[in-house]
Amino acid sequence: MANALLRSLQALESSNGPTARWTVPLNDGNHVIEFEHGTATGRRVVKIDDKVLVHRDWMFRLVGDEVFTFGETKFVIRVDPIPGLKYSYTLWVNGKSYKNFIQSQTKILKSWSTKVGNDDYRIVLDKQTQNVWVNGVQVDVENEFMDGGAEMLFSVAELPAVIRSCSSDQREIGIDYILYIDDIKIKGEGVSPSQES
Repeated sequence: MANALLRSLQALESSNGPTARWTVPLNDGNHVIEFEHGTATGRRVVKIDDKVLVHRDWMFRLVGDEVFTFGETKFVIRVDPIPGLKYSYTLWVNGKSYKNFIQSQTKILKSWSTKVGNDDYRIVLDKQTQNVWVNGVQVDVENEFMDGGAEMLFSVAELPAVIRSCSSDQREIGIDYILYIDDIKIKGEGVSPSQES
């Protein structure tokens, strides 16, 4: 009888989907973190891009931190009680709150999304290291200096690509980065916090 009740609690908790979800922009692209918290069984599941990283059943402490790493990035999901037998879920990335991490990433990363043929591509530039990723894979670039800026040459889907850097003439923006693929200017994408819980 007790086993049947426990199995039905587990089934009910797992059918509800993630309790909280965050999109985290890292150098190699955006990653979706999903957290499932079973408030009856204490079950905790952490998924990144639909791959299970943490799976714990039958935890007697329903609150507290869930700590895990993904690549070189350390994550902490804080589970805190709130009135009404409910819980709040906050994400910390490399010691920064999710909101502060997103704000710092917007200063560090510049990203573009585009379609070449039938395939989608996401290009990310780390402005500090000058590394470039195409669909999560770091690519080799050739740097060339020119009047008023520089160019990073590489290829996307065997097409020539270049990221041109030059002064934006606006102090708050600083250096502007523009991507061209096969001489076509690609519109940049913004990074903004997104959380569902």
